[in-house]
Amino acid sequence: MNARTDFQTILGEDGKPAFVVVPYAQFQRMRGGFTPGTVPNAVVGMAFDGGMSPVKAWREYLRLTQAEVAARMGVSQAAYAQMESARRPRKATLVKIAAALGLEVDQLNF
Repeated sequence: MNARTDFQTILGEDGKPAFVVVPYAQFQRMRGGFTPGTVPNAVVGMAFDGGMSPVKAWREYLRLTQAEVAARMGVSQAAYAQMESARRPRKATLVKIAAALGLEVDQLNF
């Protein structure tokens, strides 16, 4: 049977499989991937060890620029930068940022 797969195998120098590339949506559903509603350790580390706001840590974890998030929100990059650096953003602001990042508001409150 020839089942279609969306995985790509990358061979190492020895000719044996070394890496597997998986579509991101499928990776999220896999055990050990990012689970919606949780906060990955990397994000927590960036916030606490790196001194970033939770909003900035999430943005960097998701590999987005301020301009990309600002465009999703319909605001300027400068306006988003102020939101991202706010010590205690308003709940309405967090709701908008969470929507732009594809997160739940609670994931920005840690």
